[in-house]
Amino acid sequence: MTTRGEDRREKILDVAQRIVLQKGFTGTSIEEIIEQSFITKGGFFYHFKGKTELAKRLLERYLEQDEAFFRMLFDRADELSEDPLQQMLIFLKLYAEAMNDLPGVHPGCLVAAYTYESQQFDDEIKQLAAEGMLSWRSLFAQRLAAIAERYPMKIETPLTELADMLTSVIEGSIVMSRVLQRNAILGQQLMQYRAYIRILFGDA
Repeated sequence: MTTRGEDRREKILDVAQRIVLQKGFTGTSIEEIIEQSFITKGGFFYHFKGKTELAKRLLERYLEQDEAFFRMLFDRADELSEDPLQQMLIFLKLYAEAMNDLPGVHPGCLVAAYTYESQQFDDEIKQLAAEGMLSWRSLFAQRLAAIAERYPMKIETPLTELADMLTSVIEGSIVMSRVLQRNAILGQQLMQYRAYIRILFGDA
């Protein structure tokens, strides 16, 4: 059970993340976060020393949530099949369906938002963003390696590059969906990557 203080901290983070994804980190003020969180200035500084600490905690939480989301989908895929290729295909289908079920256009990626304004952040936050990307690569590459052990690739491809391709599809699709205001793009591109995996490993 979370405490009242923890709930309030999460509320501040929720509001801050929404504003940062809409306006960028530079365009987000502590005053605006305080106003939309319905807290006092003292309440904000009770939880965060300043904007830098807020930025770090926002990114840590975002990466933790993304990792948990990916693992939840993989766990579900593992329940539905014992074959590594089918598990990956199911994961991608579940991911696409989850994105299609969003109530509106994807709000954006906090890692990307921080990268666009990297000059605003210290080396610790930049390193944290890099480690987040590398953790996605590792997670996807492990799954792809299990497939490659059973299914020879039609075109020899480094697994880390194939894993990075999925991250690129996700990040690029988020940008496209926001620019064009078409949320379906993200699910569509995930399904295109899924089709490529099927062809690459000979299951088309």
